[in-house]
Amino acid sequence: MECIECQNCKMGQTMYYCAAKGEFVIDSSRMVVVEKTRTGWKKGDPKYERHRRKNRKEMENE
Repeated sequence: MECIECQNCKMGQTMYYCAAKGEFVIDSSRMVVVEKTRTGWKKGDPKYERHRRKNRKEMENE
């Protein structure tokens, strides 16, 4: 399996199609780990109750 110089591997993407191998290749050295962060309204937030009541009121009015 010789490289046919399709340049797909040199585009800098994490996953690409290799025509010489005939399959998709995942380059794990270029993978970036993204941690999930939780944002939103929590019960400890002082504005939580006002936000919750406002949403409930809007739902009742519809």
